[in-house]
Amino acid sequence: MATQALTTTVRRRGRALAGTGGRTAALFLVPFFAVFAIAMIAPVIYSLVLSFHSQQKSGLGFGEAKTVFVGLENYVQVFQSETFMEGIARLGLYCLIYIPCMVGGAVVFALLLDASVAKARKLFQLLVFLPHAVPGVIAALIWAYLYTPGISPLVQALQGGGIQINFLDAHMVLPSIVNIGVWEWTGYNVIILFTALQAVPREILEAARVDGAGEIRAAVSIKFPLILPALSVIMLFTIIGTLQLFTEPSIISKATASVTSTWVPNLWAYDAAFIRHNLNQAAAASVIIAGLAAVLSLTVTRLSSRMNKS
Repeated sequence: MATQALTTTVRRRGRALAGTGGRTAALFLVPFFAVFAIAMIAPVIYSLVLSFHSQQKSGLGFGEAKTVFVGLENYVQVFQSETFMEGIARLGLYCLIYIPCMVGGAVVFALLLDASVAKARKLFQLLVFLPHAVPGVIAALIWAYLYTPGISPLVQALQGGGIQINFLDAHMVLPSIVNIGVWEWTGYNVIILFTALQAVPREILEAARVDGAGEIRAAVSIKFPLILPALSVIMLFTIIGTLQLFTEPSIISKATASVTSTWVPNLWAYDAAFIRHNLNQAAAASVIIAGLAAVLSLTVTRLSSRMNKS
């Protein structure tokens, strides 16, 4: 009986402590959820509301503007815009070039760093990660300088070697912007993949080497399949980040006329909001971009789940 009473007392105290801990945790979480609601949820709801309304003036256009519910009219106008659809197509081409180059490069660098033949790993990790430490605006400004004919030492060096190339003309500006993105983000993803590679059981690799597998065979057959979950996360965030492309083309547009104010969807939305002062169409474009990101994210997540299960 004494033991049972003691057990009951311990359980009651445990429940009391759990309840106190839960209230304490909730108290500390309140500021986070408050800021999250104000900074994230409220703007999303406001954008949705804006996208279904429009500002219209009565009479000959000299009257006071009134907010009118127009349903899907803003979305229809956005999809009917040739510049917006061209921006979507251009962004799709950017993804097709950028994602394989950046992710593929990150995988190769991570595997090389993890190979037993790699020397001075810490130094190489620092050198690879260093470009990511440079803010995106600064990186775009640096590359805009390196791309601009007449002042760029890179262009002058290529011309000295008999290579005539204009990184900012209409045919080269897209690969040039891809290069900026690859330079910025490869090192960051290398660190993620290299960390995942450190979790690969060394016993498996030693057994493979005993069986005669070299570094390349071990990397392809053992290491790469085991880091697929980390690679899936990288793909997910890369796609989301790619759809938000804005900084690099906006900076490069100051150096060349090949990049217009509506070159990608985010620039189109910015132009609609702050140049054409049409917040409703800008909100509709933003919702479309967010919806596209959600669909692609869901697709990548499902494909990654199937690959990891298989």
